Amino acid sequence: MRAKDVMTRDLISVTPDATVLQAARLMLQHHISGLPVVDASGKLVGILSEGDFLRRRETATQRRRSRWLEFLMGPGKIASEYTQSHGSKVAEVMTSDVRTVGEDTDLEKIVELMEKHRIKRVPVVRDGRVTGIIARSDLLRVLASQI
Repeated sequence: MRAKDVMTRDLISVTPDATVLQAARLMLQHHISGLPVVDASGKLVGILSEGDFLRRRETATQRRRSRWLEFLMGPGKIASEYTQSHGSKVAEVMTSDVRTVGEDTDLEKIVELMEKHRIKRVPVVRDGRVTGIIARSDLLRVLASQI
């Protein structure tokens, strides 16, 4: 089986300039745990998942570290964590280093990619544009159809 055989084609996506609140509402409304982030031309620029909402100022779950540990971490990591927990736009909290597959990628390769990078969903792309997405639930559907 290949990606095109099991991927979800009816995608819900979000733009980088959408607010974090808009994205969260969209995910809740459609009962999904991740959203491809696409620019105005439809190109994939990132992915937003429930994990990106774990450490947020609004829920008082942002990281608290000792001054000593912050010193050792350096300013870059601290700034990145601050933006993640305080960002108001999708572009500020999304993952921009997205692992993708093509429509003809074998399911075995997709599962290996998900395991290796500990990700729960993989966008399927053609010419930089998202044509589908494969989530763990899609793989579960394949398994259930074989039984």
